[in-house]
Amino acid sequence: MKLRITVHGVAYEVDVEVLDAGEGFPARPLPAPARPAGGAVPAAQPAAPPGATPSGVPPAGAVASPIAGTVLEIRCRVGERVEKDQILLVLEAMKMKTSIAAPLGGRIGRLAVAAGDPVREGETLVELE
Repeated sequence: MKLRITVHGVAYEVDVEVLDAGEGFPARPLPAPARPAGGAVPAAQPAAPPGATPSGVPPAGAVASPIAGTVLEIRCRVGERVEKDQILLVLEAMKMKTSIAAPLGGRIGRLAVAAGDPVREGETLVELE
Protein backbone atom coordinates (compact mmCIF):
# COMPACT_ATOMS: atom_id res chain seq x y z
CA MET A 1 0.00 0.00 0.00
CA LYS A 2 1.35 3.45 -0.89
CA LEU A 3 0.82 6.42 1.40
CA ARG A 4 1.78 10.06 1.11
CA ILE A 5 3.14 11.62 4.31
CA THR A 6 3.88 15.33 4.70
CA VAL A 7 6.55 16.37 7.22
CA HIS A 8 7.29 20.08 7.70
CA GLY A 9 5.68 20.85 4.35
CA VAL A 10 7.63 18.21 2.39
CA ALA A 11 5.57 15.35 0.92
CA TYR A 12 7.00 11.82 0.90
CA GLU A 13 5.54 8.73 -0.76
CA VAL A 14 6.12 5.58 1.26
CA ASP A 15 5.30 1.91 0.80
CA VAL A 16 3.55 0.39 3.82
CA GLU A 17 3.21 -3.32 4.41
CA VAL A 18 0.35 -4.46 6.64
CA LEU A 19 1.50 -7.34 8.84
CA ASP A 20 -0.71 -10.12 10.14
CA ALA A 21 -0.90 -10.73 13.88
CA GLY A 22 2.30 -12.41 15.03
CA GLU A 23 4.51 -10.80 12.35
CA GLY A 24 6.81 -7.99 13.38
CA PHE A 25 5.90 -6.59 16.79
CA PRO A 26 3.83 -8.81 19.06
CA ALA A 27 0.10 -8.10 18.72
CA ARG A 28 -1.23 -7.23 22.15
CA PRO A 29 -3.74 -4.64 23.18
CA LEU A 30 -2.52 -1.44 24.79
CA PRO A 31 -3.59 -0.93 28.39
CA ALA A 32 -6.48 1.50 28.81
CA PRO A 33 -5.49 4.75 30.52
CA ALA A 34 -6.61 5.07 34.13
CA ARG A 35 -9.53 7.47 34.42
CA PRO A 36 -9.82 9.72 37.44
CA ALA A 37 -13.09 9.98 39.35
CA GLY A 38 -15.64 11.71 37.15
CA GLY A 39 -14.55 9.89 34.00
CA ALA A 40 -12.53 12.73 32.42
CA VAL A 41 -9.36 11.71 30.62
CA PRO A 42 -6.44 14.05 31.39
CA ALA A 43 -4.65 15.56 28.40
CA ALA A 44 -1.22 14.07 27.67
CA GLN A 45 1.65 16.34 28.67
CA PRO A 46 4.89 16.25 26.64
CA ALA A 47 8.00 15.24 28.52
CA ALA A 48 10.28 18.12 29.45
CA PRO A 49 13.64 18.07 27.64
CA PRO A 50 16.72 17.36 29.78
CA GLY A 51 18.00 20.50 31.48
CA ALA A 52 14.55 22.09 31.58
CA THR A 53 12.80 23.19 34.73
CA PRO A 54 9.86 21.09 35.99
CA SER A 55 7.50 23.37 34.03
CA GLY A 56 9.22 22.22 30.81
CA VAL A 57 10.65 25.69 30.15
CA PRO A 58 14.45 26.00 29.95
CA PRO A 59 16.01 28.12 32.72
CA ALA A 60 16.43 31.86 32.07
CA GLY A 61 19.63 32.53 30.13
CA ALA A 62 19.72 28.96 28.80
CA VAL A 63 20.68 28.31 25.20
CA ALA A 64 18.68 25.31 23.99
CA SER A 65 19.42 23.05 21.04
CA PRO A 66 17.19 23.87 18.06
CA ILE A 67 17.71 20.35 16.65
CA ALA A 68 18.68 16.84 17.68
CA GLY A 69 22.27 16.01 16.79
CA THR A 70 25.80 15.65 18.12
CA VAL A 71 28.00 18.35 19.65
CA LEU A 72 30.86 18.71 17.19
CA GLU A 73 32.82 21.61 18.66
CA ILE A 74 32.63 23.90 21.70
CA ARG A 75 33.93 27.42 21.15
CA CYS A 76 33.50 28.88 24.66
CA ARG A 77 34.60 28.20 28.25
CA VAL A 78 32.91 28.59 31.63
CA GLY A 79 33.49 32.12 32.92
CA GLU A 80 34.22 33.55 29.46
CA ARG A 81 32.38 36.74 28.46
CA VAL A 82 30.54 36.43 25.15
CA GLU A 83 28.83 38.93 22.90
CA LYS A 84 25.40 38.64 21.32
CA ASP A 85 25.57 36.45 18.15
CA GLN A 86 28.99 35.02 19.08
CA ILE A 87 29.23 31.32 18.08
CA LEU A 88 29.17 29.18 21.23
CA LEU A 89 29.24 25.70 19.74
CA VAL A 90 28.66 23.70 16.59
CA LEU A 91 26.19 20.82 16.26
CA GLU A 92 26.12 18.18 13.55
CA ALA A 93 22.89 16.55 12.40
CA MET A 94 22.60 14.43 9.26
CA LYS A 95 26.08 15.56 8.13
CA MET A 96 25.04 19.23 8.34
CA LYS A 97 26.79 21.62 10.71
CA THR A 98 24.72 24.12 12.67
CA SER A 99 26.38 26.97 14.56
CA ILE A 100 24.70 27.93 17.84
CA ALA A 101 25.12 31.60 18.68
CA ALA A 102 24.61 33.49 21.94
CA PRO A 103 21.13 35.07 21.97
CA LEU A 104 22.48 37.86 24.20
CA GLY A 105 25.74 39.01 25.69
CA GLY A 106 26.87 37.74 29.08
CA ARG A 107 29.15 35.30 30.87
CA ILE A 108 29.15 31.52 30.38
CA GLY A 109 27.83 30.15 33.67
CA ARG A 110 27.66 26.47 32.73
CA LEU A 111 28.37 24.20 29.79
CA ALA A 112 25.80 21.41 29.91
CA VAL A 113 27.41 19.36 27.11
CA ALA A 114 30.81 18.26 25.86
CA ALA A 115 32.17 17.60 22.37
CA GLY A 116 30.81 14.29 21.10
CA ASP A 117 27.65 14.36 23.26
CA PRO A 118 24.33 13.53 21.57
CA VAL A 119 21.65 16.17 22.24
CA ARG A 120 17.90 16.33 21.75
CA GLU A 121 15.86 19.23 20.44
CA GLY A 122 15.15 21.63 23.31
CA GLU A 123 17.98 20.32 25.51
CA THR A 124 19.96 23.00 27.36
CA LEU A 125 23.46 23.39 25.89
CA VAL A 126 24.84 26.46 27.66
CA GLU A 127 23.63 28.69 30.49
CA LEU A 128 24.47 32.40 30.38
CA GLU A 129 24.68 34.63 33.45
